Formats: sequence, structure tokens, C-alpha cells
Amino acid sequence: MPDLLLELRSEEIPARMQRRAAEDLKKLVTDALVERGFLYEGAKAFATPRRLALHVAGLPPRGEAVREERRGPRVGAPEAAVQGFLKSAGLASLDQATTVTDPKKGEFYLAVIERPGRETLDVLAEILPGIIKSFPWPKSMRWGAASAQPGSLRWVRPLQSIVATFGPETETPEVVPFSVDGITAGTVTSGHRFLAPAPFEVRRFDDYVQALERADVILDADRRKDIILHDARDLAFARGLDLVEDEGLLEEVAGLVERPVVLMGSFEERFLEIPAEAIRATIRANQKCFVLRKSGSDELAPAFVLVSNLIASDGGAAITAGNERVVRARLSDARFFWETDKATKLEDRLPKLDSIVFHEKLGTQGERVARIAALAQEIARLVGADPALAERAARLAKADLVTEMVGEFPELQGLMGRKYAALQGEHDSVAAAIEEHYKPVGPSDRVPTDLVSIAVALADKLDTLVGFWAIDEKPTGSKDPYALRRAALGVIRAVIERSLRLSLASLLAGRFATEGSARTADLLAFFADRLKVYLRDQGARHDLIDAVFALPGQDDLLLVVRRVEALGAFLSTDDGKNLLAGFKRAANILRIEEKKDGRAYDEAPDAALAASGEPEERALGEALAAARHEASAAVAAEDFAGAMRALSRLRAPVDAFFEKVTVNADDPALRQNRLLLLNALRAATREVADFSRIEG
Repeated sequence: MPDLLLELRSEEIPARMQRRAAEDLKKLVTDALVERGFLYEGAKAFATPRRLALHVAGLPPRGEAVREERRGPRVGAPEAAVQGFLKSAGLASLDQATTVTDPKKGEFYLAVIERPGRETLDVLAEILPGIIKSFPWPKSMRWGAASAQPGSLRWVRPLQSIVATFGPETETPEVVPFSVDGITAGTVTSGHRFLAPAPFEVRRFDDYVQALERADVILDADRRKDIILHDARDLAFARGLDLVEDEGLLEEVAGLVERPVVLMGSFEERFLEIPAEAIRATIRANQKCFVLRKSGSDELAPAFVLVSNLIASDGGAAITAGNERVVRARLSDARFFWETDKATKLEDRLPKLDSIVFHEKLGTQGERVARIAALAQEIARLVGADPALAERAARLAKADLVTEMVGEFPELQGLMGRKYAALQGEHDSVAAAIEEHYKPVGPSDRVPTDLVSIAVALADKLDTLVGFWAIDEKPTGSKDPYALRRAALGVIRAVIERSLRLSLASLLAGRFATEGSARTADLLAFFADRLKVYLRDQGARHDLIDAVFALPGQDDLLLVVRRVEALGAFLSTDDGKNLLAGFKRAANILRIEEKKDGRAYDEAPDAALAASGEPEERALGEALAAARHEASAAVAAEDFAGAMRALSRLRAPVDAFFEKVTVNADDPALRQNRLLLLNALRAATREVADFSRIEG
């Protein structure tokens, strides 16, 4: 079966865009082929700094013929309907259609459309130009004289050549005949910009990969990553050091080189006085280099690993020396920042926060810090932390934002604050909270363990949520520019994973200047949605969360989770499944009868009347009274498993009632009382959840 080889060679593609671009190219081409009826055996896309490549294996040389019957309008239909039918079917006149009789609908037109199979080469020539011209780069550009023309090609960087061949392994493939903005598809590409710039011809994928290798280009990004990682480990081991591995940096560096060459540089020991995180940030951010540790230790070594895109004649000595000069200069700056920052206490930096606007509608960072400090004190009392330490930590939590080091490396915020706080003699919990109040940053990040850190972290996130809710800047669809979903998830994880008892409604009460209750309710609903996401990831059912949240006052997230867990366990038993089925039956009867009667059956049943009725009726009334009392007491004691046990005792009397008792009795008083018994069942289950929200 024939294969397709496509290469789009350009100037340097930013490393962060390469993976996505390769996947986009694969999806766009294969989707277009499948849409036209061309199936394939496999496809793989590749990216280097200067090219996107795609190999589609096992395409048929020709598409299959298609025969389609398309039904048209009735004979005698309006002319507009007839003309629309002719156009959609590709017919010149009704003479090319047939007339078919339907016993029910009469005569109508029918078009038989036969399309011969098309050559795959022609189909590729048709789809590839459009894909290239509309390629979804996050950022793109025009270039050259053609850029002045409307609709000219946009690409991430100037596109230089296109290779597009199609054919079987046993024959010489053909060039896919197309061009884009004057760039004609062919068989010629070139290798490494410096090591092998001469053009060469390629025909099929296997030849292409080997030819690139000879031209010092490693096509597969994962293979480039493996080379970098293993060579860096070996080089470090040879010097008695350990590589500090960094997957994000490894991915980025593999996207910067077509032929990776790993080298090692060094810097002076005196720079190790700088915090290790600052050294790593400096070397990583500015030079895209890996740092090293002394073997078997967490202490950094005065050395780094760099990745070159050249095989230098001097073994890389000049490249290494150049990187060492830049690293030395960057570390000198970092050392200056470190020494300068240490000279000023964090609390002395606080006035500067008053000049930094957090948000135009939410005031300055200084005003925000004051709100967080007050809220942190309040939360500290609830979680068992020292309120004074929580207030102190919150006051200092943002002070490192105005330090030199964080100004240069924003990713060090919090961490540098902790170091400066420790140096100036702050309490350990205060120093820890300055760093940890940002946590958890994402689903894989840890939740703080220190209660002072938790108090400040919750205060920071809740203030953010309240603030943006107050100005109607809530997440919409996929847009969440202020990471409010992440803030809510951080609150949820801290509360649940640290088993904290907090009433969110109480914490939020009074914090909205206008429409307080409505905004509080809306924010609590947002927490409910985020909790659903969190619990769903943990394997819980979303309908059970809805059933619990439907009850009033469910703002204690830990109790919600425990109630959902107990409800899920109960409904997995036979008693739970049967009681749910009985509830659904009762709810359906009540809904029908309430609609018919134009009233709600929401009063308590007459116990004496129930006692004088059928034995099953009397038994259900007694069981409901006992179960509701027991379930209510268990819920009050936060014994949700006990509440479920109480409800489980209703299974037998409910089953017996529906088997033996006619709800719609001829006696109106008896009928009404039996409907009220069903309402009592509804009320009893609402002690633990709204069973009407449960699926099944």
C-alpha cells in the first residue's frame, strides 16, 4: 500500500509550539482523508526546530466508487424545492432523475449519484494546500513581497520548502502536485542549518529519516530527549555528580536543537551562597541549562549541563566558555539581588504594596493583604492555628513581590519570602506560610500541613474568589483568566485532605458589599460544581453530590463528602437499591396526584387513620416515624452511616405497602392519608439527601 511523506520546512519554530503543531498536522490531514473515504493503516507526525513532518502509511492508491440514492421532493413540488434538489444532487435537469411511487406519500423524484473512485494523489493535491494555508498556529506571520497581498500565506516563521510524495515502497513515489504561495511541493529538502546545509533529494519516509540522520538532523523529538538525558547523566556521573532532572526543560531543549550535543560548564564556588532555587532559576530561565548536584547530596555543584546544536571542531570548548561567561554574569546579578534583598526586612517593604494595583476594581496589593490578614485570623481560630501567627504570616506573604530576586524571577515568589523571613528570625510557621500560602497550585501539588499555612492559603484563595465574584468577573466557558477554578479547587483540597470543619457560608457572609446573599449563594454553587469535579475524579457519582447539595445549609465541604460517601455505600446495597426504587415509585405517584388535585401533600399523615387501615399501612407509618427520628438524630451526630442504616429498615415495609395497599382508595380520607404516607417517605429520605436527584 502506498505511503504519504509530507515535510514543511521553515525558519525556527518555537519549541513550545512544536508538539501541538505536529499533532495538528496529523489530525488535519488524516481527518480530511477519512472524510473523503480514504482509510489508512497508521500515521505519525514529527517536529524539529525547522520542520514539521508527517508519514501516513497504508493509503489506497485510488478511492472506491460511490453509488448514492438521494430522495428529492414530491412530483409537482414548488420550483424552488426542485432547483435545490437538482443543485444538491449535481443534476442538470429532472430528465436525469427518476420518479418513484410511495404508497403513502405519492410520487417523488430520486437521483442516483454515481461517483467514480478518485486517485489518491489528486485528493492529496486538493486537501494539502488548504491545510497549510489555514494551519492553526497560535501566532503566525507573513513575509516577503507576497505579504502585501490579501490572503497571502501565514506561517509561524517563513516557510522555505515543501516535500510531498506518494507511492508504494516498491516503486518510485510521485510528487503530490500542488503549490502554496509560490512554494511548489517537490522532493528536495536540506539538513542541519550549519552542519549539512546542502540540499538533497528524498522520496519515501524510510529514506527521508536516514537522509536526515546523515545530514545531522534527528527527526524524532523523543529520541532527541533520550539522547540529551542519557548523555547528560553520563557526563555528570563521569564527574562524580548527579543531574537535576527537569522534564519541562528537557522538552524545551529538545525543541531547540536538531542534533543535540551535551557539554558541561562550571562556575565559581562563591555563587553557591545564593539559594539553590535562585541558581537553578537563573541557569534554567536564561541559558536553558541543567544544574547538577554533588553525588548523593541535595547540595548543588558549581557546574551545569548545556545542550548545543553543533558538533564543534574544538570539542565544544568555545561554546562552553561562552555559556560560562553568560552564566557567571547572570549569577553575579542573582547574588547582587540576594545581598540587596537581605538588607531590608520584609515588613519594611509593605508600604510598596500600596502602590501596586492588584486589580483596578479591587484595589492595591496592600489593601488585599489587609483583607487576607483579617480573614486568616478568623480561619485560624476555626482550624486550630495561632491567630497571631496567621495574621503575621498573611501580612508578610506578599512582601517578597517587591524584592529584586522575585522581580527578576517571578516563579520564586513565596519561596524567596520564606528564606528572607527565616533570615530575619520570623517564627517557623510564619516563614513556611509565606511560601505555602500559594499551595496547592494544581491537582498534583501538595496541600500544606502547617495549620498557619492552611489558614493563610484559604484566606488568600477565598479573598480572590470573593473579590472577582463581587465585580462579576467569573469564569465563563473555557475562559478563566484569574484561575478562579484553581483557587476553588485549592480550597476544596485543603478542607478535605486536612479534614477541616468550616462553614463556607459563614466565612463568606458580609464580605460582599452589595447583593450579599445572592452572590454568596452563587459562589457556593460554584464550589459545589468544583466539588463535583473533584469527587468525580475520585470516583464519586455526580448525582449523589447533587442529592446532598440539594438539602439546605450544605456548606461544610467535609461533611458533604462524608455524606456522599455514606450515601454511595448505602445505594450499593440491595436495601439501598430497593428503597430508591420505592422512593421513585412514591415520588411519581405524588407528582401525578398532586398535579391532578392541584395541591401539595406535604402535611404529616394521620397516625390514627393509618393504624385503622391495612396492616402494611400501619407498619409503614410506624417504620417511617421511627426511621425519620433515628436518621435525624444520626445526622445531627454526623453519623451518616447510622442514618443510612435507619433508612435501610424502611425497605421491607415500603415493599409490603406497595404490594398490598391501593394508594388511590375509594374513600377520599383514606386516599389522602396514604398519599401523606408517601410524602412521609419523601420527608424521611430528605434527612440524608434529596433522593429525587439520584439517578436509577
